[in-house]
Amino acid sequence: MGANIRKTGTTVLKLVLSAVLLYFVYTKINLAEIKSVLGSSRPGYLFLALLLFIGSKILAAFRLNLYLSTLGIRLAHVANLKLYALGMFYNLFLPGGIGGDAYKGYRITKAFDRPLKKVVSVLVLDRLNGLLALFLLACLLLYGLQLSALRGYDGPALLLVPLAVGVFWVLARRFFSYTMVVFWKSLGYSLGVQLAQLASVYFILMALSIATDHGSYLLVFLASSIVSVLPLTLGGIGSREVTFYYGAELLGLEETRSIAISVTFFLITALVSLTGILYHFKKIQLNDTTIDNHKTTP
Repeated sequence: MGANIRKTGTTVLKLVLSAVLLYFVYTKINLAEIKSVLGSSRPGYLFLALLLFIGSKILAAFRLNLYLSTLGIRLAHVANLKLYALGMFYNLFLPGGIGGDAYKGYRITKAFDRPLKKVVSVLVLDRLNGLLALFLLACLLLYGLQLSALRGYDGPALLLVPLAVGVFWVLARRFFSYTMVVFWKSLGYSLGVQLAQLASVYFILMALSIATDHGSYLLVFLASSIVSVLPLTLGGIGSREVTFYYGAELLGLEETRSIAISVTFFLITALVSLTGILYHFKKIQLNDTTIDNHKTTP
């Protein structure tokens, strides 16, 4: 009972913080202008952005499967993609109930009879690997852009690239030594995931007829993705928009278009995540083990 109360309280706090942040951002900008920008978007580019986002999630699912293989779990790619889609749906639309990572951890543990601690460990490591790739790309982009507003940070940003990889390697070897066999390959997948999402955002820029400062907008997107990973709001809602707003202000970008990018990316994320609802009502077969999503709850 106590655990349920704490979970409900945490969810309510996240919901309130998301609402406060969204209210703050949308009182700072012209909603009519955002509506106008979104309404005049070019659908062909949006479709390409959607395809690239889907591609990024497929790569992310493959990365997770790679980590699971270090535990001797042989999960068919089709089943893995279904499980990943359902996890995305739970993360975005049911954050107060069955979290996506918790769901995947529970189902995989039950289906393959592996220690919950190790399954949770590779799920956490999978997330951290993605966060590392975000950080590396942000540092490289910051160095490459040589922005006047961030002068003095570009040199240290480049130095942080090998340092971050080295620290992650040492920690993974110390605490998750059984995953070292896939260390570089998993990092390659993570870089592929984030590059696909950067390409997706690039086509969002094209769809919104944003012709300048592409690199700066992409840097703000990477920063917003890092911030949205922090478990402060529901699915990163609110925190991403605030980062876009202040990032645009810092780099001299147009705040309205910046928020329009954030809204468009969220809508694409929501659309793709919504497909996971299909597997909430259908059984997912994992390695000859049939999981009934209705009869068992984590």
